[in-house]
Amino acid sequence: MASWDDVRRLALALPETDEHHSYGDTLSWRVKQKAFVWERPLRQSDREALGGAAPSGPILGARVADLDTKDELIAESPQVYFTTPHFDGYAAVLVQLDRISVEELEELVTDAWLARAPKRLAKAFQDKTA
Repeated sequence: MASWDDVRRLALALPETDEHHSYGDTLSWRVKQKAFVWERPLRQSDREALGGAAPSGPILGARVADLDTKDELIAESPQVYFTTPHFDGYAAVLVQLDRISVEELEELVTDAWLARAPKRLAKAFQDKTA
């Protein structure tokens, strides 16, 4: 299963990405100063909303292309992906990092990067990896 080291390695391998401390001491990875994946410890309000379903392991936040993609990920793999009321109407998904494979994480991180990268940069990346 994946680790923070995997997130760091995968995110920083993408063009024009940096690692940034935000909201105190949590890490985020950004493209052109736009976060695409980040550490997202559950808050008390999250735990209250999730009740007994609240996971205890490390949580990654990841941008997705749109709300349909978010819904699809959660429906297909609810043991890995979830959301909280805080993210209602927001194109991002929460990920139980210790339940996602490194291969699936790589796809998620790349897709999150593509969702946030400037169009020209995203197209250049896609053309290069095609």
